[in-house]
Amino acid sequence: MLHQRGAGVLMHISSLPSPYGIGVFDRHARDFIDRIADMGFTYWQVLPFNPIDGAGSPYCSPSAFAGNYLFIDPQGLQDMGLATAEEVAANHYDGTPYTADFAFAGERRLALLEQAFLRIDDTLAAKIKAFEVENPWLTDYSVFMAVKEAENGKPWWQWSDRHAHYHTCIQDIYAYESRAAFWKFVQYIFYLQWGNIKAYANEKGVAVLGDMPIYVAMDSADVWSGLPLFLIDEKTLKPEKVAGVPPDYFSENGQLWGNPLYDWVTMEKDGYGWWLSRLGHALTTYDAVRIDHFRAFASYWAVDAQAETAKVGQWLPGPGMKLFDKVFEVYPNAPIIAEDLGVFGEDVVQLLADTGFPGMKVVQFGFDPNGDSSHMPHNAEKNSVNYVGTHDNNTLLGWLWEAGEAERRFALDYAGFTGDNWGDGGYQSPACRKIIETVWRSASNVVIIALQDMCGFGSDARMNTLSLIHI
Repeated sequence: MLHQRGAGVLMHISSLPSPYGIGVFDRHARDFIDRIADMGFTYWQVLPFNPIDGAGSPYCSPSAFAGNYLFIDPQGLQDMGLATAEEVAANHYDGTPYTADFAFAGERRLALLEQAFLRIDDTLAAKIKAFEVENPWLTDYSVFMAVKEAENGKPWWQWSDRHAHYHTCIQDIYAYESRAAFWKFVQYIFYLQWGNIKAYANEKGVAVLGDMPIYVAMDSADVWSGLPLFLIDEKTLKPEKVAGVPPDYFSENGQLWGNPLYDWVTMEKDGYGWWLSRLGHALTTYDAVRIDHFRAFASYWAVDAQAETAKVGQWLPGPGMKLFDKVFEVYPNAPIIAEDLGVFGEDVVQLLADTGFPGMKVVQFGFDPNGDSSHMPHNAEKNSVNYVGTHDNNTLLGWLWEAGEAERRFALDYAGFTGDNWGDGGYQSPACRKIIETVWRSASNVVIIALQDMCGFGSDARMNTLSLIHI
């Protein structure tokens, strides 16, 4: 798939038009698919579907497998006979349509789903049971959520002893059966609705590119139920080292993410079963998947868990091809995009070559008048996915406005823009259109353009700003 030339659009579900405060799996998603299919695009890239953490980020999620219930379409529940018109109307948002209101959507959607859960009949219950059998992760996740509620939302390592230790807790699984059943229902509805949207996209000739964070959150069902798979002391329930990246041109202190690190030695002993399950789930949910921070499979930055920055740490070897040899045994042609941004060494280059996965190019990183960056469109190799910018970047118009004069002039000259109206916005923004056209002319097999850049939006439309996430 990724070795054929094609173009796509990056836009997360949350950015879709919606009467519910945040985009959902409804007719607006189908309208979007119709529009990009009619325009000749063959890819739709989304951001992670995982539930978000307290800061609103899906990159630090309580589950690597579960879906975010905020994306569930209230009208879809009514169509199933699980919600009334009045209950759906209570989910309507009367604030500005130009932002995603996660707080409103979270409160209203959860209440709606709890009402819908009370209307399950035997036929639907049987379908949910079949869904659970097909998705072994669901039992642990649903119990985790049920116990977390009983423990007043505290992180699992602060739970009572009988709850904090998975094997002790799970022996008393029937004590949480009722509330766990609710969370199983939520996930069934999520994947039912998303499956219908994805099928519609595929019928229109549009493939969905997903996004997988490489790490999982410490406070997650994955860590709680699979403690031996992580570098965590099973007695103290504390990690000794955590994930991050060292200082670079983005941060003088590095980035301290705080995620627990994988115990690759233990994972190797069972043939990387957890990773095979995770990738299998992702490749069922999407048509192809981008793995964020792919370089950690070659080598990863380990930081003392007590550290306040990521300045001090050490590079440790990842599983490399030992993992991907197992992946290819199960998924011979796994359509994976490797996020290979940042500073890395020969080990990452070799792993990319050995896997054959396409890496990423981001033209905003390439506009350096003092060098010939590998991110420049003329340097892109065929086996790559080319972007103007990602969800982490400023929008293209915002970048033009905030760039230094030398960088901006270099970018405009490179794209062949000769006018003086480079700052004009809107979908006919002359500077944005020129740069996008330049990226389209690259040798990359796949080019993905963020919708904000296609529309010529400014910095107020960027997906995130520093640590504040707007997805």
